[in-house]
Parts: sequence; structure tokens; C-alpha cells
Amino acid sequence: MSENRVVDEMEHLEKLGDYLVVRGNKALNGEITVRGAKNFVSKCMVAALLGKTPSVLKNVPDIRDVQVVSDLLRLHGCKVDYAPKEGIIHIDATNISHGEVADVSTLAGSSRIPILFCGPLLHRLGEAFIPSLGGCDIGGRPIDFHFDALRKFGAVIAKEKNGIHITAPTGLKGTKIRLPYPSVGATEQVLLTAVCASGKTELSNAAVEPEILNEIDVLQKMGALITIDTDRVIHIEGVSDMKGFAHTALTDRIEVASWASAALSTYGDIFISGAKQSHMTTFLNVFRKVGGEFDIRDEGIRFYYPGGKLRSIPLETDVHPGFMTDWQQPFAVALTQVHGLSIVHETVYEQRFDFTKALCRMGASIQLYKECLGSRTCRFEERNFRHSAVIAGPTKLHGANILVPDLRGGFSHIVAAVTAVGESKVYGISLINRGYESFTEKLLALGADIG
Repeated sequence: MSENRVVDEMEHLEKLGDYLVVRGNKALNGEITVRGAKNFVSKCMVAALLGKTPSVLKNVPDIRDVQVVSDLLRLHGCKVDYAPKEGIIHIDATNISHGEVADVSTLAGSSRIPILFCGPLLHRLGEAFIPSLGGCDIGGRPIDFHFDALRKFGAVIAKEKNGIHITAPTGLKGTKIRLPYPSVGATEQVLLTAVCASGKTELSNAAVEPEILNEIDVLQKMGALITIDTDRVIHIEGVSDMKGFAHTALTDRIEVASWASAALSTYGDIFISGAKQSHMTTFLNVFRKVGGEFDIRDEGIRFYYPGGKLRSIPLETDVHPGFMTDWQQPFAVALTQVHGLSIVHETVYEQRFDFTKALCRMGASIQLYKECLGSRTCRFEERNFRHSAVIAGPTKLHGANILVPDLRGGFSHIVAAVTAVGESKVYGISLINRGYESFTEKLLALGADIG
């Protein structure tokens, strides 16, 4: 986006009141609670479409993605009752129906989740309509993976004026699928389609993130037959009917790492209620290597700066059990405060470093490279993407006006603003509400000076 367009967008957002003033250079200290994972809860809500009896999901965060999926479910005839304070959502998909194309299209711009409606709607209604998809612009998220998988199940996909119309004239049948990359979204698509397809499905090179395993737990509760091998192979034996589920969502490990990064960047001390060690192992190792410290308790994890110099590290993102790409952006802010040169090699999304432009304007020293500056070459080698970063520190950040580029980059800018000396204005904070529940209230609880 050109500088003039950025300024115009900031002026527009200021008129809408979609900004946050942050007066920084203050350590974040205190306790907050993190609830269910954005990347699981929304997919679990879609899975409820498969059930012919009601479902209930607990530990649900009050975020915009939950509201969007709730509205999409209602458009398809589902009864959805959400109590944000209690974090409980009831979904009754007993009598689902076709949603109005125009209404689905209107909502779809806010989320990429409609692509996962395909399998359940094909099973329950015999057809599905998928409009153009939204989501954060952080690089390719090819929906070809999804459509190729659906075709292998026997789906017929036709492009129409407002989107994609999908049918299954002879029903969906089990198949063998090997993903070219262990994509979380494509794995979810196959699972949601295979559970009711006739026969057996074998999915190779599948994603095995905790959110995926939690989704498999939910599908098993609903009646699915799913086996997971140790080599990223998942076997699914189709069943004719699924029932509803009762489940408690796993904690959002991305949000936990985001607040932990804020604690380190501001030399603070934050206890995160709900955080789980088993979901954070790789992050915890990196946090300690840099010089941060943590205490693990039954009810959560305390992340804090123990004093002394923070140490530079080489870091490489990867699919689970590697270092999450969604952990990288907020943690990169903390790396601006360490001593020496840190190298970050992004191997999941090729354009994830766009958020560093604002950090550099705030005083960070970050150089981007097209080469794979990691322990191995990745699929972005020789594709002209600046997917490696060298971060020199420590640097004193200073306040600036910032436009949120995407969800995780936006929270990273909030962390940078709290770390920086002086006042910052962060524009487009409504985007951060997609995945961070009550983040302004949590900032206040931790002692941030915002308004």
C-alpha cells in the first residue's frame, strides 16, 4: 500500500474511531485470562453442521470470528445461542437449510471460514455455495488444496458469477489424498468431508497441530472413526450419521505467546491463566533461550523478564511441532530488545514480514532477505520473497502512527507501541478483535497507558 493510501486509510479510520492511543515505555505486569483458541473454536462450530442433534462448546472467546461463524450458521438454518460472559455456545443444526447466496457473500468477506462449510453442507444438503474469501493478507493460502481434495471425494465444482457452486451428484466417496504441504486448512477440509464419505479415506502429509487433534477429538465424540499414525497419516472410515457434541476448547496458544512476547519486550511480568505447557513446548524453549523465564502452574503460566541481557538467537518457523508462524510476529518485537543479531527464517507464509515496516519506522533495525537464512532451504527458495529477517538489537523504539496490516501483525504493533518511548496511534484495531478477546481491557489490567 502506497504512503498516500496509508495516510488516507488512517484518516478514514480516525473518523470511525477505529484506533488506539498508546503511551509506551511501561512494563506490563499483572494477570490475564486466555480462553479458547480462535483457530479451533471456529472450525469446531463448523463441525456442528454434521450433527443431527444439538452441540455445546465451552471456553469460547468473545471474538469477531465467533460472531461471523455464528451468523453464517444462522443463515443455514442453525439455532445458535452464545453467552459471551460464560464462554458457552449452543448450536442446533437439526434442521439446516440453504443460505441465501447474497447474505453468505456479505458475511464471507470477513473470514475464510466458509470454505470449510463445503463438506458438511454436501453431506447434509447435497450442495454448497462458497463466495469469495477474506482473511489476512500474509501470503498465499491456496484454496486449490481444498478444491482438489473435494474433487477426489467426487464433488463437482463449478465457477459462478458470485463464487463457487459445489455438488456431489453420486455422493462423496472415500479416497487417498496426499497434501503437497501439511496445510492446517486443507487437513480440516479433508476431515470434515471424509467422516461421512462412504468407504475409507487416507490422508498423507497431514497437519497435526494441537487444534487439529482437538478437532479429531470432537469428530470422534460425534461418531467419527479416525486413526492417527505417527508419520502424518490420518485414516478415516466414513459413517452414515453424526450426532452433536459437548466439548471444552483448548486454550489459544497463539494469544498466550503474544502476551508472553509483550512481557519480554517490555521487561514485564505476566501470569496467563489458562495457558498449558503441553501446547507451548517449542515456544517455551525459545523464550528461555532468549533470556526470558517462566513458571508453570496448574492454572496457568507466568512469563517474566528475570533481569540481565537478553540473548540473540536464530529462529525458524515451521508446522507443528516447530515454532509457529503466528508466534513469530509478536516475538519479533521482543527480538528488537535483545543484544546482538537475531535471524528469523519464515517458512510458512511468504509475505509475513510486511509488519516490520512499521517497526523500522519506530526505530527497529530489521533487514529482509530473499535467501533462506535458516538451517535448511524452504519452499520459498528462489521465489523472490523476502522471507528471512535479520534483527539487530537492542534498539530503543519510539512512538509512531501505525496502520494494522493483519491480525498477528496488528497485535505485534500494539506490543511495539507499549514498548516504545512516547505516544503511538494504532489504526484499524477492529481487525485485532478477530482473534484477541478484550485485548484493550487486558492491556489496562496489565498497566498499559492507553486511550
